[in-house]
Amino acid sequence: MTGAMQGDAFVTSVRVYYEDTDFSGVVYHANYLKFAERGRSDFLRFAGIHHSELFAMTPPLAFVVNAMQIEFLAPAKIDDELRVETLLAQVQGARFAFYQRIMRADTCLWKARVGAACIDLDGRPRRIPKSAIAALGDYQVVEVPAAFEV
Repeated sequence: MTGAMQGDAFVTSVRVYYEDTDFSGVVYHANYLKFAERGRSDFLRFAGIHHSELFAMTPPLAFVVNAMQIEFLAPAKIDDELRVETLLAQVQGARFAFYQRIMRADTCLWKARVGAACIDLDGRPRRIPKSAIAALGDYQVVEVPAAFEV
C-alpha cells in the first residue's frame, strides 16, 4: 500500500511513464481514470478494506463505479510526478461518493466526482458491509472543499 492521509485527503503518488502518454508525450485521457482508481483502491486498503476480502464474503461482494463527472484542466506529461488526492464524501446504503483530484505540484490537472456502489456477483446492489462502514467512519468528510468540486 502506498500513500497517507494529508488532512482530510488520502494522497498517493503516480509517476507518468511513456506507456501513459500519446504520441505527443501528453497523458492519454483514459489513463487519468487508472490513476484515480489506484488512488481509491489505495485509500480503501489504507482504511482496512480489501477487495479480496469482500469477494470472499457470503455472498461475494465487489465495488463498482456507477457514475463519474470529470473535468480535465491541464495536461500531465511524461516523467511528471503526480499526486492523486481522494476524499470520501458519502457512505450510505450501497453507495459511496468520492471526490478526487490529480495534482502536479500546486496545479490541479484533473478532478472528478466518483459514484460507486457495492454489488453482488449478479450485479444487484448490496448494503456496504458494516465492517467497511465502520472502517471508513473516520475518513468521511462533512463538507467537500471547493478545490475538489466538479
